[in-house]
Amino acid sequence: MSEINYPYFKPAGDRALLAVFGDEIDLAVNRRVHALDRLLQEQPFEGLLETVPTYVSILIYYDAMRVDYDGALASVQESLSRIGQQNEQPARRVEIPTVYGGENGPDLAFVAQHNHITPGDVIRIHSSRDYHVYMMGFTPGFPYLGGMDERIATPRLESPRTFVPAGSVGIAGKQTGVYPIDSPGGWQIIGRTSLDLFDPARQPPFLFAPGDVVHFVPVED
Repeated sequence: MSEINYPYFKPAGDRALLAVFGDEIDLAVNRRVHALDRLLQEQPFEGLLETVPTYVSILIYYDAMRVDYDGALASVQESLSRIGQQNEQPARRVEIPTVYGGENGPDLAFVAQHNHITPGDVIRIHSSRDYHVYMMGFTPGFPYLGGMDERIATPRLESPRTFVPAGSVGIAGKQTGVYPIDSPGGWQIIGRTSLDLFDPARQPPFLFAPGDVVHFVPVED
């Protein structure tokens, strides 16, 4: 099997291309994804419509009436060649006051039991780390956070809840995240924040952005 050289590019339908930077979640790879995304936003090529960054790739939509695939690819590769230290921005730090356990964290005890530790240990471990926002998705403003300690990793619920209140802090596998709006969900809920993560009337409407650093701060109810 031949070795894959990153990044590589491929068509995604008749008006998009996909740029892939790696095959596993990695902070350095994710920073390259968002550096390219940021540069394309700041200096869009003719026909660029939208970019959708993920953990390891970026989907780039273009107007096929204004630019073809080869033209879009050449523009993306030229932008990529200009990514360097000057494109890196200091990470914005966001602290999230969080009430753990009780009605706000109905799955805290299960996470503790699953990992053979106490609920207090879960809180201490979860709130001792800084988390990198790798991508946004699932619902408007939902941050997928990387960097969680594997000592509190816990599988998703076998049956997702039909209602998870906005602000709920959850764990799914080796990831943690915060629900920005009321929605169904299958993550293990260990706490809740009162911060408003999504407000359509606010600019920008999302509290988080890819590349931010998030830190959870335990508070009393």
